[in-house]
Amino acid sequence: MKINVNYEIGEIEGVIIHSPGPEVENMTPQNAERALYSDILNLTVASKEYLQFKRVLKKVTNVYEVSDLLKIVLSEKNAKVNLINKICKNENVESISEFLLNLNEDELSKQLITGVPIHKKSNLTKFLSEGRYELQPLHNFFFTRDASMSINNNVLIGKLANKVREREAIIMEAIFNCNKIFETTTINFGNSQKIEHITIEGGDVLVARKDILLVGVGARTTTQGVDNLIEHFKKIKKDINIIVQVLPKEPESFIHLDMVFTLLDNDKCLIYPPVILNQHAFETVNIVIRNGKVKNIKEEKNIPSALSKLGMKLEMIYCGGNSDEWIQEREQWHSGANFFAIGPGKIMGYGRNEYTIEAINQNGFEVIKAKDIISNKVKLDNYNKYVITVEGAELARGGGGCRCMTMPINRKNN
Repeated sequence: MKINVNYEIGEIEGVIIHSPGPEVENMTPQNAERALYSDILNLTVASKEYLQFKRVLKKVTNVYEVSDLLKIVLSEKNAKVNLINKICKNENVESISEFLLNLNEDELSKQLITGVPIHKKSNLTKFLSEGRYELQPLHNFFFTRDASMSINNNVLIGKLANKVREREAIIMEAIFNCNKIFETTTINFGNSQKIEHITIEGGDVLVARKDILLVGVGARTTTQGVDNLIEHFKKIKKDINIIVQVLPKEPESFIHLDMVFTLLDNDKCLIYPPVILNQHAFETVNIVIRNGKVKNIKEEKNIPSALSKLGMKLEMIYCGGNSDEWIQEREQWHSGANFFAIGPGKIMGYGRNEYTIEAINQNGFEVIKAKDIISNKVKLDNYNKYVITVEGAELARGGGGCRCMTMPINRKNN
């Protein structure tokens, strides 16, 4: 499949996901923070919720699992050797490379994600170690949005802010560089000679239109990450507007732009007002690139205002509704502003955010329960605009929503 994402809400034709497994459960309250969690999840409950989410996706698009794609990469000897060497060098565990290379692709794919246990009897240091893993589990990999980003016909490999997630990006780069799977060119700022302070994650990057990119700058994406985007577009001489939204660096619910702003339809967006409309505290900046040069950098009132000047006039729907700031804050904490677009006016989000769902419904979207789609009780073709509500009480505790759990690789153009 060719990579093609020119429009954040274009009809979805292909998406990459990762069903959470033992790696989600392999943590304790003591190491949850290191794993970037504020709490530990119940895998049994989270898996049931995720399965519902996955079944809905399979009803509407082509769904690819990371583990299946990784097995294809590992089936090629050279690709397998290169990937293992890169991972082991990056995580300073080159002593286990031979062990990993002797695993078949099924087992290797599994261990690269769920973790490689320490072989306690190989030496005294390992025998006495309090740790359990040579390679740590990838606790966050079911949030596939962050490690790679489809931008037009290319894939930008994430430069993740936390070392515990770096392997995710290495795996995704290997998948997109495998010509058996996708047709694309990868861009990797992590390969730059000047990589200090450069971080960029997919939750902060939205392709609003073919020529408009929205980028959040905060806890996970730095200004240097945006500067590298600027240099990339200058180099390929693509005319583009990069609209940057500065985000609070805490609390953790604000880690990405898509936790406070998502596109729902051609003329509607969902926002968390205290961040998006707080011009004096959190700046919005428009970077205009024309003919391989930065033509202008200017401050804007907010994202919707900046988009309106570029011909995208959006009606704002508030996360948590309009009536109570405390409700807005509570629902934003559980990914109430984070929705995944199946197509224009066709979106998915957590049903637990009742006030947000009600606000979306009042703006012309039919509310449809995921279980009714799976059971064929409801046919999506009968509705022009809808919001699918998935059960996500446990998944939301992991710190992300439906957009976080999807990495689109192909959408129909507007």
